[in-house]
Amino acid sequence: MAPRDQTGGDGGGEADPECGDIEAPLLSSGSSFFQDADGEGGDEEQRRRRRRFLLAGRSQSNATSQVALVGVGVCPIESLDYELIENDLFKQDWRARGRGHILRYVALKWALCFLVGALSAAAGFVANLGVENVAGAKFVVTSNLMLAGRHGAAFAVFLLSNFGLTMLATVLTVYVAPAAAGSGIPEVKAYLNGVDAPDIFSLKTLVVKVVGCIAAVSSSLHVGKAGPLVHTGACIASLLGQGGSSKYHLTCKWLRYFKNDRDRRDLVTCGAGAGIAAAFRAPVGGVLFALEAVSSWWRSALLWRAFFTTAMVAVVLRALIDFCKSDKCGLFGKGGLIMYDVTSDYITYHLVDLPPVITLGVLGGILGSLHNFFLDKVLRLYNFINEKGQKNKLLLAAVVTICTSCCLFGLPWIASCKPCPSDTEEACPSIGRSGNFKKYQCAMNEYNDLASLFFNTNDDTIRNLYSAGTDDEFHISSILVFFFASYFLGIFSYGLALPSGLFVPVILTGAAYGRLVGMLIGSQSTLDHGLFAVLGSTALLGGSMRMTVSVCVVILELTNNLLMLPLVMLVLLISKTVADAFNANVYDLLVKLKGFPYLEGHVEPYMRQLSVSDVVTGPLQTFNGIEKVGHIVHVLRTTGHNGFPVVDEPPFSDSPILYGLVLRAHLLVLLRKKDFIHNCTASALDASKHFLPDDFAKRGSGKHDRIEGIELSAEEMEMFVDLHPFTNTSPYTVVETMSLAKAHVLFREVGLRHLLVLPKSSKRAPVVGILTRHDFMPEHILGLHPLLFKSRWKKVRFGKSAFTNLL
Repeated sequence: MAPRDQTGGDGGGEADPECGDIEAPLLSSGSSFFQDADGEGGDEEQRRRRRRFLLAGRSQSNATSQVALVGVGVCPIESLDYELIENDLFKQDWRARGRGHILRYVALKWALCFLVGALSAAAGFVANLGVENVAGAKFVVTSNLMLAGRHGAAFAVFLLSNFGLTMLATVLTVYVAPAAAGSGIPEVKAYLNGVDAPDIFSLKTLVVKVVGCIAAVSSSLHVGKAGPLVHTGACIASLLGQGGSSKYHLTCKWLRYFKNDRDRRDLVTCGAGAGIAAAFRAPVGGVLFALEAVSSWWRSALLWRAFFTTAMVAVVLRALIDFCKSDKCGLFGKGGLIMYDVTSDYITYHLVDLPPVITLGVLGGILGSLHNFFLDKVLRLYNFINEKGQKNKLLLAAVVTICTSCCLFGLPWIASCKPCPSDTEEACPSIGRSGNFKKYQCAMNEYNDLASLFFNTNDDTIRNLYSAGTDDEFHISSILVFFFASYFLGIFSYGLALPSGLFVPVILTGAAYGRLVGMLIGSQSTLDHGLFAVLGSTALLGGSMRMTVSVCVVILELTNNLLMLPLVMLVLLISKTVADAFNANVYDLLVKLKGFPYLEGHVEPYMRQLSVSDVVTGPLQTFNGIEKVGHIVHVLRTTGHNGFPVVDEPPFSDSPILYGLVLRAHLLVLLRKKDFIHNCTASALDASKHFLPDDFAKRGSGKHDRIEGIELSAEEMEMFVDLHPFTNTSPYTVVETMSLAKAHVLFREVGLRHLLVLPKSSKRAPVVGILTRHDFMPEHILGLHPLLFKSRWKKVRFGKSAFTNLL
């Protein structure tokens, strides 16, 4: 089998673990994807293809390579090990565990869930506290200058403060943690599907994500904090699951139970749900978001722990918000407390209301699919600009923030002033940050309705649009201008080199869209314009993100109104159905655009026409049960494979038989320990006396050992190592005649990294290939079998990628 079949989506074992504007490390021999064509790679033509891929591939989808766009940096990626490695050392360690160990393990699981929930709530509170105070201070100063008639000075303060905040977020992201850019949801989604990359959950990514999110959202860019909080919750969960830091001597032997990808996956799933719960104070919505949007594996035990985690978020947030009610948190609490509890206490709707609601859902599906289409085009353009270097990333962010500030400050001037309503309980005009009645350039007893939408935080603007009994407060022209501005500003603001989310901008744009529809056809309905705004947000979320159950519950928890449930369900079902006819949901588009080798839950129809032997080719790299040290070192240095079949041959067996599979990481541990034998004979080595289970524990996300860091003498290179005690003796296997579709189901449902292919005949070699994630990628399959492009089973939505462009 060619090396790609041995490493597939796993490669990068020898690639430089750092992300960013890197090219030289990715062009090294360790990036095994580029060894596919010739087996060993390294010739000049291969080098040219590697460089051409890296320079051109970032602005295209790249679902089969060993690199992906993580944040705004190209990073090596590899698969995660969800399979239990049942070697002799593991079995001995498992048998040594008593009842106390099991109880401690279960208790630690719940304790970590509690910590993830509490810390995620604290992160969400800090993010909201920072945005409300930073953005609030900016709006107060700007409003005071406008009130004094110093319009030029007000514009200068508004522009410079937005520019400074945007540059702060961009500089931190570009130079400190490139993986912190964007929402982070595609990275979390890929991780929970089994794809790992350096720094996606590191401590510096966590810090930059929180600080950068505060700065970016406060800069009046149309970005949200929900996505970054999902990534933040996942970072917290991953860091806790790593069991501390051996480097800084901050570790505990109890936490060694969680140094495996299976438990970390569950903890990261809980962290993702906690992020949504912290963003919207929606604990049930957070659980459903983790289930519907990001997780690839789910079970009832995980449901319980995820619900417990989000419940802790709700409790801690409630306590922190109560603390702020005593005016100890600055401007926080004056306008927005995360929840938009502003709709009518009692809602009635009748049969006559269904046509407007159905219209809202249909148009929302069309607008949501268009949003995804435009966003995909803009992100490809941004990727092309960002790949030119770090200065271009800064320049792009500067241009967008300047244009956005000019738009936000200039557009309210085209709106006419409206007299203050006499029956409102709120001060009019609103002097300061929050409120529905911004004075702007108007007289003292008038307000500018468009400025009331632009000169507020996203939370406050959403609250204003959701407010019941405000049908006459906004002019239809102002709502129309605000809708188009927020629609396109949200698209152009996402993709910059800073933390940014899509959830809140889509909610905001949808609220304006709902208000607009309510104004146009609301005369034929008994529904309030504020309710139309809520349903508009629901329709656009369903059309863009295609989530139904989780969005439905989040909207209900946001508005604290269960009476809207039938209407919200109807709008979601219609908008999702309409949008599905045009393109995929936004997060699937982002995962594909970033180049993550994501395994879908469904099987492509053409896979049923192929057997596993159709996607594997020779030769295959194997090791003997007792192998020479020099040979192991040579293979590890010249390939990037992460798994190797171990075959016993005579005299250790009557005929060649497959003993199992040994991982690259375990081979590196054996070489570092240097517990070798002098002769190629079976040893009586008791692995438990020479090695500890911690020696083979999985390191943190994106962290890998390197063969270059191991020094061996010439004498040691001539010695041997017994691989039997460290080989997984029960790897998953399939017969070469199995259909690729059945193998895909097995591979994904079990969460495998390697799937060994056995021959149909016993007269052949005991193993003929290895299936990895890469072998199930449509780009790889259709690259091997181009005639399938013309197959009537090929799905219309499949498009060309960077990989197919190289062929």
